[in-house]
Amino acid sequence: MNRLSDMQLLVDAADLSSLSAAGRRAGLSPAAASACLQRVEAMLGARLFERTSRQLRLTDEGRIYIASCRVAIETMREAERAVRSGTDGVSGTLRVSAPSDLGRNLLVDILDGFMDLHPEVRIVLTLSDSLSRFVPDDIDVAIRVGPLEDSDLVARHLADSWRVVCASPTCIATHGTPKYPEDLVELPTLVLTTNAGPRNEWRLGEAVVRVRRYHECTDSEVIRKWAVLGRGFAYRQLWAVAADVREGRLMLVNAPAWSTPTPIHAMYHPNVFQPPRVRRFVDFLHSELAKRLPSNADDTAAFSSTS
Repeated sequence: MNRLSDMQLLVDAADLSSLSAAGRRAGLSPAAASACLQRVEAMLGARLFERTSRQLRLTDEGRIYIASCRVAIETMREAERAVRSGTDGVSGTLRVSAPSDLGRNLLVDILDGFMDLHPEVRIVLTLSDSLSRFVPDDIDVAIRVGPLEDSDLVARHLADSWRVVCASPTCIATHGTPKYPEDLVELPTLVLTTNAGPRNEWRLGEAVVRVRRYHECTDSEVIRKWAVLGRGFAYRQLWAVAADVREGRLMLVNAPAWSTPTPIHAMYHPNVFQPPRVRRFVDFLHSELAKRLPSNADDTAAFSSTS
């Protein structure tokens, strides 16, 4: 068990930013804690921490190794809990990040079902409209909507969602129904703004248009409400506006012809030994999204539309 104890000491040192404090937590003298770190670094042939008189900072190699140590420690604890309880249940903390729209409209219900199945798992959910493709070390599963950039992360395709153009009946009555994608360029539109800037380039079927007359906001829920109030045409995920379409507050424009598939991926770090809760959650997420999302563009015709 010395290797596991060494891992715990190094994880504590990273969390506390102090090797001495980590040693005290483990009941070790500063000299013994330092000897442990030196022993592990010698074994790996790499420096894990940059040490000064004032601080302890992880190196790039240290971040990689400590992330794997966390997984190893939690996997061992989970196995011990399962053996003691006589079940194959999972437990521990599951940290998930996702776009706000997906979180509000789909993920909250999916997580509720997962929590019912695995009550010993603690959920930490981060929602934002400005999530980058980068996945921090403290996130177990990052759900991303849209094309992915090349990275060292594992990306599992979960489902395809569909982007649609929608507007309120009032907006359509005032401005008419655009017949061609280019018609939207000069019509009032509503655009979500992220860290990368306004998303005013819309792919509509085979065409790509850049809208010019738009209100913008960093909150996707505000964009939806503006659309319901008749402030312009919006380009949203179908699942984000489905309830408004069903209840007549919004209408789809030229669906499914203008509907565009968007991939949804679960992204996670390529650790060889993923905690069971991560594997169970990704499998559960894949199954649930397959049930809840249309499998092709023709399914959007189930909602009221104008064309």
